[in-house]
Amino acid sequence: MGSYVRFRFHGKLTRGWILGATEDIPARMLPVMRVVSAVRFFDAAMLELARWVAERYVTPLATVLDALSPPRVAGEEGAAVASDATQTAPAEVVEPILDGYRGGSALRDAIGAARDGSWILRPAPEHEASVVIELVAASLRAGRRALVIVPEAEPVPVTASALRSTLGDRVGLFVGGSPRQRYRRWLEIADGRFDVVVGTRSAVFAPLRDLGVIVVSREAHPALREDRAPYHHTRDIALARGRLGVAPPVCVLSALCPSSEAVALGLPEVIPAERRWPKVEVVRPGSEGRAPRLLEALRETRRGFVFAPVPGYGIAQVCRSCGAPAACAACGGMLRAEAGEIRCVVCEALGRCAVCGGSSFGVRRGGAERVEEWVSRFASVPVSRPSSPRLPDMDGEVLVGGPGSVRDLGVGALDLVAILDADIAGRRPGLSARERALSVWMEAVGWARPNGRAIVQSSSPSEPAVQALVRGNPDRFHARERERREAAGFPVGAPVFRVVGTEELEPAIDEHRPITALTTSLGGRTVCLLALEPGRVPAFGAAMRRLASTGVVERVEAEPHI
Repeated sequence: MGSYVRFRFHGKLTRGWILGATEDIPARMLPVMRVVSAVRFFDAAMLELARWVAERYVTPLATVLDALSPPRVAGEEGAAVASDATQTAPAEVVEPILDGYRGGSALRDAIGAARDGSWILRPAPEHEASVVIELVAASLRAGRRALVIVPEAEPVPVTASALRSTLGDRVGLFVGGSPRQRYRRWLEIADGRFDVVVGTRSAVFAPLRDLGVIVVSREAHPALREDRAPYHHTRDIALARGRLGVAPPVCVLSALCPSSEAVALGLPEVIPAERRWPKVEVVRPGSEGRAPRLLEALRETRRGFVFAPVPGYGIAQVCRSCGAPAACAACGGMLRAEAGEIRCVVCEALGRCAVCGGSSFGVRRGGAERVEEWVSRFASVPVSRPSSPRLPDMDGEVLVGGPGSVRDLGVGALDLVAILDADIAGRRPGLSARERALSVWMEAVGWARPNGRAIVQSSSPSEPAVQALVRGNPDRFHARERERREAAGFPVGAPVFRVVGTEELEPAIDEHRPITALTTSLGGRTVCLLALEPGRVPAFGAAMRRLASTGVVERVEAEPHI
């Protein structure tokens, strides 16, 4: 099982996997020409997981099996794996932070006793890394391994580096690197070199045996959703690994603001017993975001972060040559001033007026570059807008950044975090736009712990996302989100698919009684966006596979961005 082999199919050399023995032998069999690799790419447990993924996301099993490991680099196979790693004992070096959490001891005991189950962990901002270390240590003490999933590789998350600092070479980092490096690390993991693996979303398939815990860090982060087939979400795969197999691990979904999908599962939650959230003040926006209260706070701030979600210096409003409203000559899109030039935000062409071809525009100022400019006039310390995520200098600095600047950078201990343009989140398209915004806001505001404060500029202080930020608790927000998304026809937790096919597709979809089905025509093809009851997915998937064999279905995409 799990062997990678070569055979000839319709006259072409084809590669595939051995799935195991069977009594169901067809009359005509194609012979295996040779085994391509001595490596076993999956075992029975991983094959069971792959079959579940193929059914849940309506994708070919071969596509899922291909996703279980990095692209093969033959030169790395058979190489000697170093075995002189220093084994670092974790038991005495981990502070028992979970004792101060409601349900914390129960979660740690469940891991130690190898009792399977799934949990939601909402750590205090300053505990994001340390609670993960404690969970991993509990698994190691029980004689089992641990898997930690982080959303990003650059910069290396503090959670990953903290685990490596605490547990030494028992931790293998599966983040970034060249194809050769990733395949080499995957082989080391499969060989049992590491007791703990920390990696990005593809690491959820890491071939770790005897898993005691899987931790998904910053579970609501959009980078944990795979944008290529099988279009899986790391959260769902981790939960499935926590259910399948003979001795499944405990699955922990960790985030300051869990996703609505995670909350809808009704899992037990582990949260601090006492309030551990900075003071958050909501003020009315001033001109260009310069609320008087914020300007006053900036004068007193030694280390701070200003969250400015809109990039650039401003938006072109009117052509100075002909007076026409500014629009891209190439595609009609909006023009933005950024880095000293004006470009289309859609096609990125240099700004030319769609009417006269002119290149001079009146610009309405507003964006991160403009924010950096006016913050520099009020702050008493240096102000910068760094190209890569980092925390302010310890000697005093105010940083300006957008969503890409909010990463797992560790304990911020900032004096001030300011959230500008909070009202934009409610105007952005997408069912999850508010939720994504709140998740980023909470991560940024968490940098004000333990002694700092936050200022949020909003014209709607009673808006659920803003109130969730003030309280440091998203429970009421999630309740409103469930109502809103159900009213839109896409309930939280309902599997969603986008199917492309012929005109025969629509009646075939209707047979499965979807909660919602939106159908349109595009380029001579029929496109259907639908939400299903979870129990109807297996029958729906089987029907889509049959229709694909007859040419009615061309493509099925699971959980598209809507």
